[in-house]
Amino acid sequence: MRRALITGVTGQDGSYLAELLLAKGYEVHGIKRRSSTFNTERVDPIYEDPHEQPNFYLHFADLSDASSLWKLLYDIHPDEVYNLAAQSHVRVSFDIPEYTADITATGALRLLEAMRSTGVKARFYQASSSEMFGATAPPQNESAVFHPRSPYACAKLFAHSITVNYREGYGMHASSGILFNHESPRRGETFVTRKIARAAAQIARGLQDKLFLGNLDAKRDWGYAPEYVEAMWLMMQREEPGDFVIGTGETHSVREFVEECFALVNRDWRDHVVIDPRYFRPSEVDALQADASKAHRILGWEPRTSFRDLVRIMVDAEREALDRRASGVLPHTVCL
Repeated sequence: MRRALITGVTGQDGSYLAELLLAKGYEVHGIKRRSSTFNTERVDPIYEDPHEQPNFYLHFADLSDASSLWKLLYDIHPDEVYNLAAQSHVRVSFDIPEYTADITATGALRLLEAMRSTGVKARFYQASSSEMFGATAPPQNESAVFHPRSPYACAKLFAHSITVNYREGYGMHASSGILFNHESPRRGETFVTRKIARAAAQIARGLQDKLFLGNLDAKRDWGYAPEYVEAMWLMMQREEPGDFVIGTGETHSVREFVEECFALVNRDWRDHVVIDPRYFRPSEVDALQADASKAHRILGWEPRTSFRDLVRIMVDAEREALDRRASGVLPHTVCL
């Protein structure tokens, strides 16, 4: 039985990756941070499945605490390590840049150095981001120039670069997935796609009237998160490590996402959307579009969910959550 360690396991990608690995027969260990509130909603359903529970474990540790990482690596001795943890909200990174750098950038370094120092011969995956391209003209592939436009993107670029450095300097099997935007019902409620889908469902039910947004003209390459964690796993199965851009190759604006969501609930978005300057970034990324031809060719990975289907999945999940709430059943919207 192969053993995997996932940082950020309680997030969107981490929860989907845990389910994927368990289905493939792995023993899965995840890191969770100590918090005054419960933050395991996305992985709680795994514990409810008696067939999965014996092979899934959560451990208290933190990317800001190197000693906790050393201890976990010694105790678990994983075959694969997936570093998905980060302060991942781009707009918030302008407000807390130092914390973002400590967790997203230095955290990756602490984990790599812990692996090197302990001698654990695990394969390593770093969750890189399309935000690293920033102002670079689309489409963007593995050879495109990086031009980050936020503290988050700068931190991700450091993590990406240090992963390459440890691969080349120490011969580690270290790969990076440069993932473009990928969404699902498990997306955090403060992220724009989830915020829009949730608002559309609530406005249709008369539970909300206005939706406050920032730049509607920003264009992104949006895909479906469960398919993107498959690409992570495929990278780790290769004998040769490397870096791969993962995306659909299509771009759609925030405005298009809004239009699709509100069309599904038969509402005119212009009656409800208000532009709020507070949501504008100090420096904007205008357009991101993946050229994932390398991943198609080498990994055999292809996206399967269209933009419209993705929007429908998210809006339907929000509607179902409202139905459960109305019927008195506690909604686990992030677990759909």
